[in-house]
Amino acid sequence: MAEKIAVIGAGSWGTTLADLLAKKGHEVTLWAYEPELVLEMRDNRENSLFLPGIKLNERLAFTNDLAEAYRGCSMVLCVVPSQLVRRVMTNSLPFLPKEAIIVSASKGIEVDTLATVSEIYQEILPPEQFQVLAALSGPSFAREVALEMPTAVTAAASSEAVARRVQEAFTTDYFRVYRNSDVVGVELGGAIKNVIAIAAGISDGLGFGSNTRAALITRGLAEMTRLGVAMGAQPSTFAGLAGMGDLVLTCTGDLSRNRSVGIQIGQGRTLSEILGEMRMVAEGVKTTESAYNLAKKLGVEMPIIEQMYQMLYQNKPAREAVLELMTRNLKAEGA
Repeated sequence: MAEKIAVIGAGSWGTTLADLLAKKGHEVTLWAYEPELVLEMRDNRENSLFLPGIKLNERLAFTNDLAEAYRGCSMVLCVVPSQLVRRVMTNSLPFLPKEAIIVSASKGIEVDTLATVSEIYQEILPPEQFQVLAALSGPSFAREVALEMPTAVTAAASSEAVARRVQEAFTTDYFRVYRNSDVVGVELGGAIKNVIAIAAGISDGLGFGSNTRAALITRGLAEMTRLGVAMGAQPSTFAGLAGMGDLVLTCTGDLSRNRSVGIQIGQGRTLSEILGEMRMVAEGVKTTESAYNLAKKLGVEMPIIEQMYQMLYQNKPAREAVLELMTRNLKAEGA
């Protein structure tokens, strides 16, 4: 069934998904904050800021007017950075059709409130609309999806019917969507993996090898799972696409912005220098702070997250952080 879909956020992932949905035959309007970007995409069918070199489908429409984006839509896909979700979606409320399904593809934890993205939606949406919220996550670099490379992700919703509808709307012959009912687990996997990816990049930047990266991925997964279980998620979720799958991709792939930030830190550059040169958002930087504070609030042991916080926000030398991780008290692996 063809949907009328508003895609909110024209970064690389929002643009890619909007293009995918338009190619599938949906009626899609992509909202961008920047008027000049809207004009460029209309005139050139390309998002040179965030997805250069990819020709966008002729069916895709563009706007920087929220009212126009939402008009008559049956589904909303929000892909703005996690720290902007509250503001953008609050501004959207006057125009948001009450019957529209909302799909969140933002990955992070709000710094000021320590809320997951779905918790932000729960605060701002009418109860009946929150019931039809879904989260889309999994191992998916935007450029590879834009080039139609086979990819698999997860759509999580508390309602089986909503999950099925999102699955049907997004699935193509190169983009396979699985269903899941664990919204909290899927969201946390997508958020925490970005922090571990910065850690993996720091390891690479320091010149460490595959052993170190494998240890970070495995112990990062353990930390992610501990936090998720404390928040009511299912442990099995973290062994799937939104957990282990996305974690491996982001910690090893050359297209990972978070890993790239880590590599540069490991090579001796400062975080402020790196971020000052970036146009796209590396969600793991802010998520490091919110995950650290959330773990402390819940009493969850997350030593990698703790060392990452000290490196990014307290200027701790990377080699000192590695030494502390390696010389912690000995314990059983499952503890």
